[in-house]
Amino acid sequence: MFFFFNEQSFVAVIGDIRGSKQLEDRKQTQTVLKETLEKVNRKYENDIAAKFVITLGDEFQGLLFDGKNVLKIIQEIKTQMYPVELRYGIGVGKITTDINTEMALGADGPGYYNARAAVEHIRQNEKKNKAILSDIRLEMNDTDRPQVVLINTVFELMKSIEQTWTDRQREIIWDMLKYRDGQKDAADRFHISQSTIQKALVKGKYYTYENAMENLAEILGEIKDD
Repeated sequence: MFFFFNEQSFVAVIGDIRGSKQLEDRKQTQTVLKETLEKVNRKYENDIAAKFVITLGDEFQGLLFDGKNVLKIIQEIKTQMYPVELRYGIGVGKITTDINTEMALGADGPGYYNARAAVEHIRQNEKKNKAILSDIRLEMNDTDRPQVVLINTVFELMKSIEQTWTDRQREIIWDMLKYRDGQKDAADRFHISQSTIQKALVKGKYYTYENAMENLAEILGEIKDD
């Protein structure tokens, strides 16, 4: 067991659009975000304790029963919102108020406090002109601090891989992550040769990246509201 829980835990997710005030079409960005969250709510309805919803125009939040699909959800949002970038805070902990299943508003507790702290940590690093270490951060109780540090380090390494991708490599890698099939299937979708797909995946360190995602998903899947 990777984590040790002494209480009922949920997984809260808070997302924040980076540089939202400088966006050329802020209204359109918010529309795309709203539509993307609606798709997530439908696709992952069995994972969701409180539906994802826009909270402050530039932010959204949602609540999950467990962590097994949290990275898939974030990846889906990231893909749909590109090239707009967001910060993603994952918070684990109790929810001390009633939960409105139709929207993640009004609820409160350590789960949300931790998600907010994770987003704020990313934001403060940006204000200090530090290199963007990652756009995803996990926070939870101090009892599991070594594990949290390890997970956040993996997030940073994954981000360092992402930053090497060309636009074409990103398209191919995101396609592979979405469909989870083979190189030939991806080649058929892009109408290019399988060797071209293979070269893009190798140069983009796809299999290392995918393996990191799968391992993190397994670890985060231990987080349940038991």
